[in-house]
Amino acid sequence: MARIGEKEETGVVFEDYLPIMAENLGEEGLIHEMCNGFRLVADAETGVITFHSLKKNAAVLGMESMNDEELQAMIEEGDLDGDGAVDVNEFCVLMIRLSPSFMAEAEKWLEKAAMDMIHTFDFDTSVLRALLQGWKKGLA
Repeated sequence: MARIGEKEETGVVFEDYLPIMAENLGEEGLIHEMCNGFRLVADAETGVITFHSLKKNAAVLGMESMNDEELQAMIEEGDLDGDGAVDVNEFCVLMIRLSPSFMAEAEKWLEKAAMDMIHTFDFDTSVLRALLQGWKKGLA
């Protein structure tokens, strides 16, 4: 699977729009838009992104040319707890993690945004705190 900014054999290029969105929307607006993006793809019954919901909604995302293996790889990339699906926490972490230019500039902003997400959307704080700690170690 191609990472953001990389080109695969399919000719698909993933552009990194997250920093522009963050600058234009601010923290709350970015979180709101990420949650809206999540809801576009999530299964309405389970409230998580599954392989089937991603495949069903791939055209909405401009990914209709991706094959099943590539779609499954996307789920696996975001599935941090190993349950075979991507929940809203995992989705937001994945969007931030896959943004190279955003990651290069945003350690302090990310910490504040993550804490705001925790308070705004009633996230499991222990999971997100552990993810942030792992992210910080990876930067060192």
